[in-house]
Amino acid sequence: MNEKIKKIVIVGGGTAGWMTAARLSKAFTKELCEIHLIESPDIPTVGVGEATIPHVRHFNTALEIDDDEFVKHTQGTFKLGIEFVGWGKPGERYMHAFGDLGRDMLNLHFHHFWQKMHAQGKAEPFGAYSYNTAAAYQNRFMRSIEAGNSPLSNITYAYQFDANLYADFLRDYALKRGVTRTEATVAQVNLNANDGFISGVSLNSGEQITGDFFVDCSGFKALLIDKALGVDFVDWSEYLPCDRAWAVACENKGELKPYTQSIAQPAGWQWRIPLQHRTGNGHVFSSKFMAEDEAREILLNNLDGKALAEPRLLKFKAGKREKFWHKNCVAIGLSSGFLEPLESTSIHLIQTAIDRLLAHFPDRNCDPTVTAHYNENTHREYDSVRDFLILHYHVNQRDDSDFWRYCRNMKIPDTLKARIDLFRASGQIYCSKDDLFSAVSWVEVLLGQNITPQSYHPLVDSMAESDIALRLERIKGVVDASVEHTSKHAEYIQRTCAAKN
Repeated sequence: MNEKIKKIVIVGGGTAGWMTAARLSKAFTKELCEIHLIESPDIPTVGVGEATIPHVRHFNTALEIDDDEFVKHTQGTFKLGIEFVGWGKPGERYMHAFGDLGRDMLNLHFHHFWQKMHAQGKAEPFGAYSYNTAAAYQNRFMRSIEAGNSPLSNITYAYQFDANLYADFLRDYALKRGVTRTEATVAQVNLNANDGFISGVSLNSGEQITGDFFVDCSGFKALLIDKALGVDFVDWSEYLPCDRAWAVACENKGELKPYTQSIAQPAGWQWRIPLQHRTGNGHVFSSKFMAEDEAREILLNNLDGKALAEPRLLKFKAGKREKFWHKNCVAIGLSSGFLEPLESTSIHLIQTAIDRLLAHFPDRNCDPTVTAHYNENTHREYDSVRDFLILHYHVNQRDDSDFWRYCRNMKIPDTLKARIDLFRASGQIYCSKDDLFSAVSWVEVLLGQNITPQSYHPLVDSMAESDIALRLERIKGVVDASVEHTSKHAEYIQRTCAAKN
């Protein structure tokens, strides 16, 4: 009993730090475990918008956060998916939509039936059978309602919001639950001589803060996990060559889209994240294939509205830590690794790290068996997300720049190659229960970027083509009727959760 952790010290604020503080403060009363967060005043914020995936709703639910209040406070909008523009061939576009794609039949994924009929010219593009895709392209959104066996009964969505406002929202939440905040810069990390565990940190003010367990949320600096404990970084630049991003916010123009956009550029891609008060933009690119000044101009020339500030340059490297948890320190957020925001996984990886920490919560000895299990599961998650991101780059058919030719011809992990080869040969997609992205997500990207299977599952032929055609027609009819019943995105926000400007 005396070995229980009585004090957790979180080094770093921002999204990772305050998500961690908020969730831990919900799990532990102050009497059970003290939580102390150290936040540096010297770290600038980007503030151009953050996109998420639907799992973030589970995090908010765990904190018992009111959905409307959350969206109001963060100037948020709703997100039904991500549109990819020019990733297969220039000028093409497709939606990686959340939620269902069609209806499975004979215990087979819908796309097998769609593939047979589409090859004969008897089916619409696959997005026509997805409520989220159809609603997104008409700029419509609503939350689920009681509607029987209809897509409206189970609408899958995420959020787009101002990341700085989200951190502020969670900071207020955590402070109200007893988290202690110190604004200072860490000058030194102190280690125990006998076991190498972190004993505390020395601040630039001269204050000493001790603790039993430490969470490194210090971003790319990785003050604890790297600088103090010496855990190395695994570089994935050969697979994900983008290492820079210009970011800037601009004025909103046109209808408020309920989706994020990822637009291919000659040496990378551009994001657009529509918020209530502005649009977040960024140009992710590889410095090996494009100069910083050229990348900046491309971003500024492709804004929907007037830029609201000077663009800010961010530098990064794709990869992960060899260990995410070492001794009495776990790294969460950018200190643990970086996977570019192509599929909006940054906040999700923070969320699952926190959940995994709670599931493996140790005593002060931090049993190596517990930490090894945590690390194994986190490695598996990072590797799976990495493969899904690489997929987008690798299966392009662009021939207009050295960057895209490199991506198409580069060596890829064996795990990804096996998935692509399986789909090309048979239309099959293998996903484990622990994978973040479902079979539907893999299918949407593969089909969206023109990877057509050589065959479909043989059981498809046990159903008459006329029956398949009728079912596809009915599915599309239900999708169209559901979308027609759905509000315009901007109208829905104005009615339920408009921010107070």
